[in-house]
Amino acid sequence: MRSHNEGTVYYDPKRDRWIAQISIGPGKRKKIYCKSKQEAVKERNKALRALEQGTLVTGPQKKLGEYLVDWLENVHKSKLRIGTYVNYKKHVNYLVEGLGNVWLQKLTPEQVQAFLQKKLDEGLSSKTVHEIHGVLRVALKKAVRWGMVPRNVCDVVDPPRIVSREAVPLSLEQARLLVEHVQGHRLEVLLTMAVVTGMRRGELLALRWSDIDFDRGRLLVSHSVDYIAKHGYVEGKPKTKAGKRLISLPAFLLEMLKHHQTQQLEVRKAAQQWEDRDLVFPNLCGGYLHPNHMGEKFRMLLKEAGLPDIHFHDLRHSAATILLCMGVNIKVIQELLGHSDISVTLRTYSHLLPSMQQEVVDTWDGVFQKEKSSEEEDDEGGGLVAAAH
Repeated sequence: MRSHNEGTVYYDPKRDRWIAQISIGPGKRKKIYCKSKQEAVKERNKALRALEQGTLVTGPQKKLGEYLVDWLENVHKSKLRIGTYVNYKKHVNYLVEGLGNVWLQKLTPEQVQAFLQKKLDEGLSSKTVHEIHGVLRVALKKAVRWGMVPRNVCDVVDPPRIVSREAVPLSLEQARLLVEHVQGHRLEVLLTMAVVTGMRRGELLALRWSDIDFDRGRLLVSHSVDYIAKHGYVEGKPKTKAGKRLISLPAFLLEMLKHHQTQQLEVRKAAQQWEDRDLVFPNLCGGYLHPNHMGEKFRMLLKEAGLPDIHFHDLRHSAATILLCMGVNIKVIQELLGHSDISVTLRTYSHLLPSMQQEVVDTWDGVFQKEKSSEEEDDEGGGLVAAAH
């Protein structure tokens, strides 16, 4: 007589297979089909050990593609912002295309590693491939919790190192040239604010007049907007607590904003229809300014001014770089940019810090050379006094 949880091995003539069977719960059994009795005994013992260790796969068999789509749409979607969900969906589509027909339980680290390398060879950026690995890892983590797979194969797969696009910040002179060139242009105040405050594109496009405190000379960053295909304009709050922040504004920028507000009122009166969103930088009808349209105008202005063809986000880097070169404390820059941790700021702009060390050396030299000169003058004065006596 078999003892509890011993399992059994028997032959099924209809299938012409040996079957290893164990009990996994009241009225629930797990069967493993094998070609020989010896293999079935081995699989039974293996399954019993896994059951005892809590690593036995008890969930239903599923193809990876079927599982990923179900996981994203019915489990994970509600936790994501729309923009993040759209990115996840793109990454899941890559996985379904490349590995979708692999059985979830039979997915191997080698298959995932080869797939990631293939995507790199096909021209996908290291950042995108790294994110694809991340999405699969999160999805498989849930599969492990549900008992569908014994382990997360992504834990032993090495994602590619992200090779980021090198930022091209403007120098102080180039920033001044840009601001001078856009005088009178519809984007003058927006671009000037980007250079001075380091605000993100989405934060500028979602900025409202009610966010600006002219009396105290500051503004509150509390929203961001982006245009997402098939979803339209999507506005949300900053991703982190640090993203919601107060930014002090210099007097010249406050005057520009007041003048901009007056001009906007005139445009509003002349417009046949106006969508009242209280936006500081709306389109000609008061609605959101399309990021792509703004980007095209920005590139055109750069070309006209004879400046490098940079991304709009590089204006944010320009602001940080200029402030660092001015000697502004990096903690202040972290708060201005809304970084959640100062390590993010240091990691992003650490390449500028070594060049600034020379200023420290020169400062120390200046201090001690001045003291040394003073001492030498005192010694000379003392010698003259002694000679006089």
